[in-house]
Amino acid sequence: MDLKRSFKNLNELEDAIRDYIEYYNKKRIRIKLKGLTRIEYWKVVLS
Repeated sequence: MDLKRSFKNLNELEDAIRDYIEYYNKKRIRIKLKGLTRIEYWKVVLS
């Protein structure tokens, strides 16, 4: 997420926040989680 970005309205801000949350939880690979995303890691842990 670009911290210097400005938003024209509240809907744009909400969309950017949703996109970042999706990236953070589903796409961002973590070394600490053995190279898995958060979702992939928890699927392994809970299975």
